[in-house]
Amino acid sequence: MKHLLILNDAPYGSERSYNGLRLVNALAKQDAGGEVTVFLMADAVACAKAGQKTPDGFYNIEMMLRRFGSAGGRVLLCGTCMDARGLTEAELMPNTSRSTLDELAAVTLAADKVMVF
Repeated sequence: MKHLLILNDAPYGSERSYNGLRLVNALAKQDAGGEVTVFLMADAVACAKAGQKTPDGFYNIEMMLRRFGSAGGRVLLCGTCMDARGLTEAELMPNTSRSTLDELAAVTLAADKVMVF
């Protein structure tokens, strides 16, 4: 099955992105033959910024995305949203890529399930 999760919120401040990524990793684990794509929009593009430092015992969005990406998960970022926030491709963590609304539309049409956080 093909899953698409669209995240909109900043990595910290609310737990929407955190909970979305918890689901992403659970889906990847339970549906090993499936395909999971994460599309980061709006403030969620900051989730893919490399070098996040969080207090001990606090969740780290970068580590959660790294785990997903290193297992073959696909992480796409809205390029317009990146530009609006001054985020460059050089600042992104590995296994993530700048994308477009056209690519989001294609991934949405190809997905069996779409979830928005």
